[in-house]
Amino acid sequence: MIAGRERISVLLALGLFALVPFYGDSFYTALAAKMMIFGLAALGVDVVVGWGGMISFGHAAFFGLGAYTVAVLSQAGLGDALITWPAAMLVAALFAAVIGALSLKTRGASFIMLTLAFAQMLFYIVSSLPALGSSDGLGLAKRNTLAGMTLDDIRRFYYAVLLLLVGALALTRHLARSPFGRAVDGFRQNEPRMRALGYRADSYLLPCFIYGSALTGLAGALASNQMLFVAPDMLHWITSGTFLVIIVLGGQRTLLGPLLGAAALILLEEVLAEITEHWMMILGPLLIAIILFGSRGIAGLLRTESDEPTA
Repeated sequence: MIAGRERISVLLALGLFALVPFYGDSFYTALAAKMMIFGLAALGVDVVVGWGGMISFGHAAFFGLGAYTVAVLSQAGLGDALITWPAAMLVAALFAAVIGALSLKTRGASFIMLTLAFAQMLFYIVSSLPALGSSDGLGLAKRNTLAGMTLDDIRRFYYAVLLLLVGALALTRHLARSPFGRAVDGFRQNEPRMRALGYRADSYLLPCFIYGSALTGLAGALASNQMLFVAPDMLHWITSGTFLVIIVLGGQRTLLGPLLGAAALILLEEVLAEITEHWMMILGPLLIAIILFGSRGIAGLLRTESDEPTA
C-alpha cells in the first residue's frame, strides 16, 4: 500500500501533470503525454515484475498488440475510443492468458526466456504480414474520437491519457490492498509456503500477469494515437528492456515509480540528444550509476521506512 510521503507525492505528481497544458506549448504537452503513456505501460510491467515477482522480457508484445489493434480497427472505420481502447486491452489480455499459462509452468530464467521467445515470435509475425504493413508498419489517418469529440486536439488527448492513468493507478492500488493482491505478494516472497497453505499459483499469478499485460496493451493503444503510426519495433525486445529500465529507475512496487522512471528516462533522452548525437553512450553509464547507487529507484527517495510498496 502507499502511505505517508508517497501518497502525497502521487497526488502532487498527477497535479503537476494536469497543469502542463496550461503552461507548456504543444511540444511539451506531447512530451508529457508520452511520459504518461510509457508510465502506464511500465505500471503494467511493474504489476507483473515487481508485484508478482515474474520477470517478463516480453511485455513489448502486449504494447505492440494494443497499438496494432487500434490501427487495424481504425483502418476498418472503427475510430471510437470506447471501442478501440477496450479492444486493445482485450487482445492484449487474451494473448497474455495464453502466453502466461504456458510460461508460468516454469520459473526463473526459463520464464524470462519463454516470455522473450513469445514476444519475438509475434514481432517476426507482424513484420512479415502485408496486411499489417510488414516492416513498414501502419499509419492512422487521425486520432480516435471519445464521447463524440475528436482527440486530434493535443489538450483533449492529453487529458484523456491523464484520466486513464489516474484510473489505472487507482485500480492497481485497490487490487494491491485486496486479499488477492496480498496473496500475489505472498507468492512473490515465498511461493512454497503459499502452496503449503493451499493457494494455487495459477489462480493468482496468471490473473496478475493478464491484468498487467492489459494495462500495457492500453498504453500501446494510446501510443498509436499519439504517434498516428504503429511499427513492428513496438513489439521488439528492446521495448521490453526499456520498460524494465523504467521501473528499475523509478522504483519497483510503487505507484509513482513507473511514472517517475518514464519521465526521467524521456527527459534524459531529450536533453542528451541535444548535446551530442552519441547520446546513447552517455545515457547507458548514467543509468547504470543511477540504478547502482539508488537501489530503490527515484520513488524510494520519497518513501518513509514504514511505507509499503504498492505494485
